[in-house]
Amino acid sequence: MTTAPDPVPAKLTHKQRFLNEMKDYVAVSAYLAVLFCAIAAYTMLLARHYEDTSPLNFTFALINALVIGKVILIGQMFHLGRRTETLPLYQSALLKSLLFGILIFLFHLVEEFIKRVIHHEPTGAALERLDLEQLAARSIIVLIALVPLFAFRELSRVLGESRLRTLLTQRPGGEL
Repeated sequence: MTTAPDPVPAKLTHKQRFLNEMKDYVAVSAYLAVLFCAIAAYTMLLARHYEDTSPLNFTFALINALVIGKVILIGQMFHLGRRTETLPLYQSALLKSLLFGILIFLFHLVEEFIKRVIHHEPTGAALERLDLEQLAARSIIVLIALVPLFAFRELSRVLGESRLRTLLTQRPGGEL
């Protein structure tokens, strides 16, 4: 039995669009917050012999999750990856993960560059002092973490949010 995706009203009010976007933002940011806090905890455990074990690392991880969540929603607003939606779901999820991973990497490059310029470093020095290895390592972790995020989002797009919720929350064998 196949079910069509949830019907989308033809014309959403500003309030409905805002609530839908906020729900989306909270879900993406919550997923990223768990991921980034896990990475912060892992980093702190590895670096506990050093000085960089501040509990503020969790605060920065949460802020980073909120910012990256908004970067993802902005990418969606500009239809990043929309052309992949005609491909099989696994390909669409992988390609969207790659595209959004690149977007996040570029965002981090710009962010690091702006931080260094704000701290009055010369433009050339700001580029030279970017730790590209650390940036690349973080981006690879984020890219891998985006795969399940976009897999669920693609499933929700194709099945419909209510059908996916039913599949995830009901016991197997029951009528869907």
